[in-house]
Amino acid sequence: MTAGTATAPVPLPPASGAWREGDPPGRRRWASLDRPLPLEAGGTLPGVRLAYETWGRLAPDASNAVLVLHALTGDGHVAGPAGPGHPTPGWWDGLVGPGRPLDTDRWFLVVPNVLGGCQGSTGPSSRRTDGRPWGGSFPYLTQRDMVAAEVQLADALGIDRWALVTGGSMGGMRALEWAVSHPERTGSLLLLATTAAASAEQIAMAAVQLHAIRSDPGWRGGDYHDAAPGDGPHAGLGTARRLAHITYRSEPELQARFGRRPQDGEDPWRSGRYQVESYLDHHADKLVRRFDAGSYVVLTEAMNGHDVGRGRGGTAAALRRVTARTLVAGIDSDRLYPLWQQDELASGIPGADRLRVVESPSGHDGFLTETEQVGALVRELLDG
Repeated sequence: MTAGTATAPVPLPPASGAWREGDPPGRRRWASLDRPLPLEAGGTLPGVRLAYETWGRLAPDASNAVLVLHALTGDGHVAGPAGPGHPTPGWWDGLVGPGRPLDTDRWFLVVPNVLGGCQGSTGPSSRRTDGRPWGGSFPYLTQRDMVAAEVQLADALGIDRWALVTGGSMGGMRALEWAVSHPERTGSLLLLATTAAASAEQIAMAAVQLHAIRSDPGWRGGDYHDAAPGDGPHAGLGTARRLAHITYRSEPELQARFGRRPQDGEDPWRSGRYQVESYLDHHADKLVRRFDAGSYVVLTEAMNGHDVGRGRGGTAAALRRVTARTLVAGIDSDRLYPLWQQDELASGIPGADRLRVVESPSGHDGFLTETEQVGALVRELLDG
């Protein structure tokens, strides 16, 4: 071997990619709930703390507050570079900042890490009062539980009414719950690539991902957080991410980007990979280093349980509760959350405009990648 050609070994991933106490806080702030949180499925969750990030300045009358809600593996870091405490750059960076659609010279953005998440908010990787991680004993959550925690965050910040509540995918589920549960606190509403209730196919896709994680010997019933690096349920979480990522993109995009081409220097006939396999491996490895398998399970179950009409007389009756000025948008190439689901929302919410269609080759992820089209929708609501 020629001197200087050796490469350093890739370090093993930690048992969990969650943010832990003692890690750099980055831009995070925290709010602690002053009482145990009642849960829709029964019981309470004590000691709840939400991590959140803010941009801009809150007006004296709190009239300029905007709530931005992230999707399954997102977090409160909606804008800004990666750095200490933030393993990835902002997921909507192109929309946030002076002069951008979410203009921080005008609006005060609040972006919480969801309850059950793993980037500073209370979730399976958090430690209970006895010092042990919640792990597999963390309770079942619903989208309504998550919104109930966010309501207390809004109260702590002195925000009685949001000028806009917005989110895509799972964030859209919570945004819809805000508008249905608290119409008096939701001034306008932007729903992106989301649904009134999880469909059978969405539940089925998620069920395979949950099975992959729970079948990993490193899962240990969810009690793996104190395991050594490399001993967490990384294989299961990586498999879940691979399947999920296929559903997030579109078939034409994958074909155009990768086709049947082999990965450089590899032969698929001799244990090598195709380029598309390498692409999925890359996204799996990234996720296991920045996310927690327990949070993935809790949040995925909450998405499967999403049904805005539950206990409210059905979907149509629930949607009629919304009083916010509303825009609903779907992605034309989205095979995970197809347009008929957004059409149901746009048709059922009183005062909602016609369904808007974002054109994108990127599938479901178009709500993240098509910042120009999404930004135009944000401006239409906020400038109106």
